[in-house]
Amino acid sequence: MPDTAPINLLLVDDEAVLREPLADYLSAQGFVVRQAASAAEARSLLREARSDLVLLDIMMPGEDGLSFCRHLIETQSIPTILLTARGEATDRIVGLEIGADDYVVKPFEPRELVARIRSVLRRAGRGATDVAENEVFLFEGWTLDPLKRRLIDAEGAIVAISSAEFRLLVAFLEHPRQVLDRDRLLDMVQGREAHLFDRAVDNQVSRLRRKIEVDSRSPQLIQTVWGGGYMLTTDVLRQPADAS
Repeated sequence: MPDTAPINLLLVDDEAVLREPLADYLSAQGFVVRQAASAAEARSLLREARSDLVLLDIMMPGEDGLSFCRHLIETQSIPTILLTARGEATDRIVGLEIGADDYVVKPFEPRELVARIRSVLRRAGRGATDVAENEVFLFEGWTLDPLKRRLIDAEGAIVAISSAEFRLLVAFLEHPRQVLDRDRLLDMVQGREAHLFDRAVDNQVSRLRRKIEVDSRSPQLIQTVWGGGYMLTTDVLRQPADAS
């Protein structure tokens, strides 16, 4: 994303008394903000236009934030920050485990939220920063296009991948046949405070295996190194995108 391009946020919270002032503040910080009072309304807005990041309240009537977060992760590669109440520790852990990028506990300082937004967006773009704009990764019949954030199987079909799964896969592809321990992977995928949720990386690896392994119950591409972490066990080729 060019530095001069406006950042489009989708703020999903059923409490207008909190949502509307926050949207005004974020707009004053230079973001383009759309608002939704429910997951259903958010789904409709995303069908109209894509957002660069979703700010998502967990506790909402109807479809709750965790359910909608899971939908975003399974169908779209949109970074997501959860807005949670102080007593929702379990929900925060679940949210990170299913692939949310970060969380902020209510009540929060708006400046902290802006810092978190910028941090998540930087991490979301990290995977492509060391890859030439016209390069793709090729491995075991798979193609990952970092610029378009597309994972393509051997038959040419696009496989949906979340932003967290994308960063995790890029980490493996940039370090093939190297053991990556959980702390390093968590820093790449979740960033700040990720060490509090060690299970998050294991769940993300499990989801990634279900997408790229022939048999995720007996993984061959991403193998567990007991006491060490995980390792991508295949060679990786980089080549110009127009040659793939």
